[in-house]
Amino acid sequence: MPAESRLPFALPKSDLPLHERLADAIEQAVSSGAMGLGDRLPTHREISTHFGVAIGTVTKAIDSLSRRGIVRGEVGRGTFVQSSAPVAVELLDLTINAPLPVIKPEIMYAAAERAARVSLEMPNGGYVDLTGTAQQRATVAEWLSSTRLKCGPEDLVLSVGAQHGIHLAFAELKQLSPTIVSELHTFPGAIAAAANLGMPMHGVEYDDQGMIPNALDAALKALGAKIVYTTPVCQNPLSLEMGEDRRRDILAVCAKHEAYLVEDDIYGFYSENRAPTFKELAPDRVFYLTSLSKCLTPLVRLGAIIPPSGIRQAIAKRMRAEVWGGSPIALNIACALLDLGAYEAATAALRSESQQRLQLARSILGDSLPDLDRLSPHIWLPMSMLEAERLARRASEKNVRLTSPSASALGSEAPGGVRL
Repeated sequence: MPAESRLPFALPKSDLPLHERLADAIEQAVSSGAMGLGDRLPTHREISTHFGVAIGTVTKAIDSLSRRGIVRGEVGRGTFVQSSAPVAVELLDLTINAPLPVIKPEIMYAAAERAARVSLEMPNGGYVDLTGTAQQRATVAEWLSSTRLKCGPEDLVLSVGAQHGIHLAFAELKQLSPTIVSELHTFPGAIAAAANLGMPMHGVEYDDQGMIPNALDAALKALGAKIVYTTPVCQNPLSLEMGEDRRRDILAVCAKHEAYLVEDDIYGFYSENRAPTFKELAPDRVFYLTSLSKCLTPLVRLGAIIPPSGIRQAIAKRMRAEVWGGSPIALNIACALLDLGAYEAATAALRSESQQRLQLARSILGDSLPDLDRLSPHIWLPMSMLEAERLARRASEKNVRLTSPSASALGSEAPGGVRL
């Protein structure tokens, strides 16, 4: 049977470019079994004649199939199928930045048992301090002081994860200004919190350390905004890290415009340059947020917010209206995990895993990726917004779910890319 007779009669209908539709048609022949592993494809001219397309379109289609791993070219021999029909796989959801299950079962059991005893002895059935009991806050303050930021129990409010903390900070600052400024690509959870509060977010240009101070200065001046949000370590989705000089420059811009900064330090344990936190540099201008969700486990949903001095009670008042504090037993489990040393083991494992994944990504994607010297649970693959949307759609057809690039974009000026 002539090779070209095993091809589909027509190209699939879609909004993709002609060469991508042609590549899809050939891949369909492979998936259906019409062409098997090791079979040689028809010549470029035969494919061109079969589908009525230009030779250049065929060349682009074969290049696309090579990138997908469907075919391989051999000089002087032709192009051959190197991938048989795809095997059905479960959905791979890459939209959630979830940590590995790094807590050993015996540690979790011990923490749960300890937390149960403590919780059953709490007065009023657990209705104690909605910002976290004195002991809970002392445990979290000791953890933070030994890892990221010197603080005391009286400085903290324990929230239901960092996402809750973002919402609390934005809500408290809304009275100063409805507008929030961040990088042109920023954390979708922050965008959701702002939208829920009816607060528009405006994006500013960034470089390899995050938002550019001059761009921030211009935005705050033009908008009259008083709120800046950023994730200075492993910025989500861009995987950037700010150095100390950049942090000081940004704080100088905030001071000039009497603006507050919401510092999301949830990935702080990945820091490579160990720059001081924004909170350490300007405690009365910064709302500091973190959580155990990325460095230990999201099961306990323990977050911590350290607002500027004098604002803690206002945050507590908002907590009472929203959730009346975190779950006492969840907070007690989280504190027990910290007491049992689970954090140290978990972060060591996560940092090691990040290094391995970055090496794997570099070996597969090569020059397509930017600098990969820093540790991060995610990487940003730059491409046009159209290409990014197309990649997300094609990935979903292969049972791989990617975050749409528009989910993190603030405005039409945001450059394209995909978070992996």
